[in-house]
Amino acid sequence: MNDKQHTIKAPVTVRGIGLHTGVEATMTFCPAPVGHGYKFQRIDLPGQPIVDADVDNVVDLSRGTTIEQNGARVNTVEHTLAALVGLQLDNVLIQLSGPEPPIMDGSSAEFIKALSTVGFEEQNALRNYYEIPESIRYVDNARGVEIAALPLSDYRLTVMVDYNSPVLGSQHATLTDIDLFSEEIASSRTFCFLHELEMLYKNNLIRGGDLSNAIVVVDRVVSDDELTELAKMLGKPRVSVKKEGILNNVDLRHKNEPARHKLLDLVGDLALVGRPLKGQILAARPGHAANVAFAKKIKKKMLESRTNPVPVYDPNREPVMDINRIMQVLPHRYPFTMIDKVIHLDDQVVTAVKNVTINEPFFQGHFPGNPVMPGVLQIEGLAQTGGILVMNTVSDPENYWQYFLGIENARFRKKVLPGDTIVYHCQLLAPIKRGIAKMRGQAFVNGKVVCEAEMSAAIVRKDA
Repeated sequence: MNDKQHTIKAPVTVRGIGLHTGVEATMTFCPAPVGHGYKFQRIDLPGQPIVDADVDNVVDLSRGTTIEQNGARVNTVEHTLAALVGLQLDNVLIQLSGPEPPIMDGSSAEFIKALSTVGFEEQNALRNYYEIPESIRYVDNARGVEIAALPLSDYRLTVMVDYNSPVLGSQHATLTDIDLFSEEIASSRTFCFLHELEMLYKNNLIRGGDLSNAIVVVDRVVSDDELTELAKMLGKPRVSVKKEGILNNVDLRHKNEPARHKLLDLVGDLALVGRPLKGQILAARPGHAANVAFAKKIKKKMLESRTNPVPVYDPNREPVMDINRIMQVLPHRYPFTMIDKVIHLDDQVVTAVKNVTINEPFFQGHFPGNPVMPGVLQIEGLAQTGGILVMNTVSDPENYWQYFLGIENARFRKKVLPGDTIVYHCQLLAPIKRGIAKMRGQAFVNGKVVCEAEMSAAIVRKDA
């Protein structure tokens, strides 16, 4: 799995019709900055409104996953999002000239192919993984659906489907490594049963459906008259049924292609939590409604952890900023440089690390027989961490000073001693206005809060 955030190197466009709306559209994937995430933009509507790929924006699940925001709706987003997750892309703007992404061949393969032609760009920020902290479960007894997420250091998914059908029967699909998504899952096409076709058409769905972009499973004997009617419905001169029960003799790409496609849908729907995941996902008989309900449970847990953050520091991961880069941004020098490296930075949150040693100059005079790091210097470390966050909002930080304006609700919870590693974590409390930033900071040692405070700071141009 990638440690750094990624976007694409250049825009790339695909064209086609939407599966359910039948409306032709172009879709352009565009590079986006750090922390942007996945966003759709309806360029065909006045004001070109943006729709965040967020589970809270889901408004319809009648056949695919539909999101809506700012008066704009985007249908059937799951195949597009699955491609982005499968390529481990973090920041992409998806410009769409219609209400629905093109269905292409009914899978994510064409999106993967298009995105791969322009290449990927590593960005100077760590991926903001959400690591499943404990078992999270969703159960729908009426539908026999169960989905669980378990803690794991990477991202794995297993899906089991059982349609009580003589053609499909019980199937399962597993993705053991997200790096294998393009090879093992992306080409699996959407499917439906013959008995669903008429219902879908009556409900004004699958208007863009075609035997070239969907698998139709025939699980009963069909008369010649029914085949004639099906041909009219699908706009075909004729249709036939293969002995295996697939309409029009379409060959499956995998023996368990339906199960693999359900896994593809699950990857796309879980992208709506807004962060890349680390965990093991086990799903029995999933569908879009269950996927989205499960994604909402994950997001709720994620927001709870953000309210009470306990950042994880892995010394083996490459930092976002080393000490040389920090000293290009902050004016502090020995003995007042209070952070050693930055391990996370986005537009809202920053996390930095300070290794405390007995060689710190302040230990010579601060309780030399019982060395304890002064609380005021812990706050200074928080302030410098917050300064990195604030300076990240300007394009030329070397031309600015940052000044402390205020500190409130400062608390010191535990002593900091030589040998401790402090993890500083600061988060904006409100958008920065007129150069004034308000943030909440916490310092952790071994996962425990040692100090915390709310701080205000100003950034001022050096030539002002």
